[in-house]
Amino acid sequence: MQNRTPRKAILLITLLAGLHLLLLLAEFVAPYDPTTQNRELPYAPPTRVHSIDGSGFHLRPFVYASVRVDDGYREDRSRIYTMQAFVRGDSYSFLGLFRTDLHIFGLESPGKCFLFGTDAFGRDEFSRVLYGGQISVAAGIVATAITLLVGSIVGLVAGYYGGWIDETLMGTTELFLSLPWLYFLLGVRAFLPLHVSPTRTFFLLTCVIGLIGWARPARLVRGVVLSGRTRSYIAAARGFGGSDFYLLRRHILPETFGVLFTQAALLVPRYIAAEVTLSFFGLG
Repeated sequence: MQNRTPRKAILLITLLAGLHLLLLLAEFVAPYDPTTQNRELPYAPPTRVHSIDGSGFHLRPFVYASVRVDDGYREDRSRIYTMQAFVRGDSYSFLGLFRTDLHIFGLESPGKCFLFGTDAFGRDEFSRVLYGGQISVAAGIVATAITLLVGSIVGLVAGYYGGWIDETLMGTTELFLSLPWLYFLLGVRAFLPLHVSPTRTFFLLTCVIGLIGWARPARLVRGVVLSGRTRSYIAAARGFGGSDFYLLRRHILPETFGVLFTQAALLVPRYIAAEVTLSFFGLG
């Protein structure tokens, strides 16, 4: 049992890292641009990849041409398209550094490979999932960074100075903890203009999501600061003339890193779910 637990953890971490790598390289992995439409192939089923046909086993996978019929689609086994690695296709910007049209896999023209099928406009769902995953993960990371930044500042100030500053900030914290975040997000999105660019909507909602969740990290950071500010080495540093900013930055803030990293691990998936929920309601 002791050996299995680390192996499972390593396996899960490897899978998670692999998924994030796929999303990071979405443009390179996706065979098509997510906006490319194939109006003649709406709601196409996932393309079946084959390695064996009537002539035997093939080292290079292949697919059959998909033909529309009255009751859906069928495979035209008279037309075979071999899958190829590192093919030229739709142009994209690789990690924002340079433009290229190289993709990790594809089919010889005019074959089409839709691993997850297509939507009503014939757009490749696999490519759209990869690009959409980039947006969701980016929203989770940016919102978490905003939350931890605000929570750290509030928690440090409240825990270090105490008194009426602590009471005021913690009272505000209690208010934010009592807010139903989903309804608050829906209300904020309702006040935004209808005609807002997707990029601006992304940053607005990400900032709102991040600013809503700062209260809990702030309380945790405050607790760490309250216990840390009375330690002997901090009193000694203050006695040697250390300023408040120096004490917070050099001695107290590093003690909160464990809490902040733990909160980051919890908040990223939560904020991804929040962004997905808003997108489901058409507000993302």
